[in-house]
Amino acid sequence: MQERIVVAKFGGTSVADAGQFRKIRAIVQSDPERRYIVVSAPGKRFSDDRKVTDLLLDCYEKAAAGASFEDELAQIRARYQAIIDGLGLQFPLDQELETLAQSLKNEPARDYCASRGEYLTAKIMADYLGFTFVDPAWCVCFDEDGQLNAEMTARTMRASLLPLKYAVIAGFYGADMKGQIRTFERGGSDITGSLAACAVNAALYENWTDVSGLYAADPRIVKDPETVAYMSYRELRTLSYMGASVLHSDAVLSASEMEIPINIRNTNRPEDAGTMVVRHLPPKVVKSPVTGVSGRRGMSVIQIEKVMVSDGSGFSAKVLDILKERQLPFEYCLTGIDAITLVIRSGLLDSCKEDLLVEIQATLHPDFVSVRDHLSLIAVTGEKGTESSDANVRVLERLTDEGIEISTINQGAGKLNLLVGVPEERYEDAIKAIYGIRSEITH
Repeated sequence: MQERIVVAKFGGTSVADAGQFRKIRAIVQSDPERRYIVVSAPGKRFSDDRKVTDLLLDCYEKAAAGASFEDELAQIRARYQAIIDGLGLQFPLDQELETLAQSLKNEPARDYCASRGEYLTAKIMADYLGFTFVDPAWCVCFDEDGQLNAEMTARTMRASLLPLKYAVIAGFYGADMKGQIRTFERGGSDITGSLAACAVNAALYENWTDVSGLYAADPRIVKDPETVAYMSYRELRTLSYMGASVLHSDAVLSASEMEIPINIRNTNRPEDAGTMVVRHLPPKVVKSPVTGVSGRRGMSVIQIEKVMVSDGSGFSAKVLDILKERQLPFEYCLTGIDAITLVIRSGLLDSCKEDLLVEIQATLHPDFVSVRDHLSLIAVTGEKGTESSDANVRVLERLTDEGIEISTINQGAGKLNLLVGVPEERYEDAIKAIYGIRSEITH
């Protein structure tokens, strides 16, 4: 019988100071199955604080510009020294920071500099817990174009971790075949945790943060929203992608492929059960028809009209080719008999909007083309609820009753979620209205 393994990832707020480190040790020591620990760089200790990764990127920017970065490096030194002193450790911080300083002076590299927060935190955590430190530069493998080599990473992580009884691995980065440090996008320590869980075939991947699971709505908009006890991988991916910031959406994908349950927990309240993310609900667990609602501001809608665009002429494919050549991703694309609607993040259009419209006109000769800015995209997620159209109908009726204009509607054939476009100034009103429906249905 295979030994049960738990991989636990602790985010930036969980490692913000020495007190948080002590909480982590208590959590880890309470369960010997927590064998592999993944850590982020220290986050904010209070609202006006700076994240260590932001300070490191400031160092890089100044070094790249030929300016002094000593002030920022001194702040980083002070953050880590306070942790080391608070834990009573003997750690060679000056030696580590001198290596970083020399790198910045001689050949500043953005990814290398950005990764040092996780690197130092993991080394200090390993020292504090008495675990083995594992540098992901040894086992998280990137191609030369900066893309993760998932197959090689699975093999090398497994070979690096399984011989060790207990280990701490730094999140967020790895290395390419030339040994150059490569990073994921911000929040990528979640991905490292998921990759580690898959590599060792963990029974559970715990993601420890500063909230007791995933809320059904943004608590900055809805007062005291409920915590979701259970949800599916697909629901979490959608909510994460659409703005729920508890877990990186790409981290869900790796775990879901191997059906490793994810448990989102609170480092500050370890007694709370948090949210369990699973493929199938346990027996007798009853879910709300609407699992959650999340969204994104700053969207634009491009409307392209031409008679009979769906007649097999390849009009839609040509539209997508234009976007592909410009490396312009879109959130979703709706096609009708005489129109194509594209939803794109406004920030991506800012520098190319006029040129894009000119190219569409010259290449496709549409009857009409327009762009509408200042929209928000809201996802209403609930696999059980959307098996019946009632929940979606109630959402649309409620938005109409509240006088909130609906600019776009999209529901996939799988009925996983409903995507609704609303004016940006009514975004919070729409979130509150939809959450109200969830509460009514649930209770």
